[in-house]
Amino acid sequence: MKVVLLSGGGGGARFAHGLDDALEPGELTVVGNVGDDLEILGLSVSPDLDSLLYMLAGLIDEDRGWGRAGETWNALASVDAWGGESWFRLGDFDLGLHLVRTSALREGVVLSEITAQLSSRVGLQSRIVPATDGRLRTDVVTPAGTFPFQEWFVGRGHRDEVDAVEYEGADEAEAAPGVLEVLDVADAILLAPSNPYLSIWPILAVEAIREAIEHRKTRCVAVSPLVGGAAVTGPAGRMLSRMAGGTSPRHVADRYEGLIDALVIDETDAPAEASVELIVTQTLIRDRESARRLAEDVLEAACG
Repeated sequence: MKVVLLSGGGGGARFAHGLDDALEPGELTVVGNVGDDLEILGLSVSPDLDSLLYMLAGLIDEDRGWGRAGETWNALASVDAWGGESWFRLGDFDLGLHLVRTSALREGVVLSEITAQLSSRVGLQSRIVPATDGRLRTDVVTPAGTFPFQEWFVGRGHRDEVDAVEYEGADEAEAAPGVLEVLDVADAILLAPSNPYLSIWPILAVEAIREAIEHRKTRCVAVSPLVGGAAVTGPAGRMLSRMAGGTSPRHVADRYEGLIDALVIDETDAPAEASVELIVTQTLIRDRESARRLAEDVLEAACG
C-alpha cells in the first residue's frame, strides 16, 4: 500500500505519527509544508518539516507539540543578551539540526535531499519530502499590514485578523523530486487536519502538485482540523470564520473544492452537509493510540 499525506506540523504531525503506526514500514510519504520556512540568525529553519521529523522519530516535545523533548535554551539566552533576534524560539538541540541543514544548503544540497539525509540519521522508514526545493513563503495579509508568516504567527502572536494569504514564489515553484511520482502511484491521498490556508494551501500552491491531485487516480480524503466548530489549537477557526464565512464541515470541504472525495469530521460536528461525502468519527488526537485509531478510520474511508 502506498499512502501520501499532505501536512503541516502540529496536528498534522500527530496524524502522520498515527499513519506511521497504522501502516507497514515504508508505505507512508509525507509531503510537508515549506511556506513556514524562514531564515533567522543566518540559519535556514523549516519548522513543519522539523516537527514531522521529530514526531516520527519520537524526539518531539509532546507537551508543546513542537521542538525537541528535553530542550534547553542557553544559546537563545546568549543571543538575547547580545542584542540578537530572540523572538523565534530556537532551542539548543534544535540549533544542531539547523546548523547541519544550513551548511548543506550552502554547499548546494537541495532541501529534499538534506531532509532525506536527516530522516535516515534517525532511522525513519516513512518518507518526508518538502513540497518544493524552491523558495516558497507564506505571507499573511491583515488590517495592520502584510507580514511573513512567522513574524505574524510567532512575533505578533497571530492576534491580527487575516484578510488573505499569499504564497510568495509559488508561480515559479516546482514540485520536489519524487512528489509527483508518489502521487501518481498512491493508493490513497490524504490531507492532514492542518490549517487549510497556512499548511495545506501552500503545498497546493505548487501548481504541479495541485494538478496531480485534481487528476488523481485514487480517492483523496481530508481530515477536518476543527472539533465542535473550533480549532483545537491555532487560528484555523478564526480564519475560516472571517475568510470563508463559517466553521461548518461545508466551509472546510469547500476550501478543497475539486480536490477531495470525502471529509472526515468529528462526531461533535455532525450531523452536517457538505459538497463531498462526510465520514464521522472521533478526530481529537489525545495520545498515540487515538492518533492510530483516527489513521485507521481515515485509511478505511480512503481505501474501503
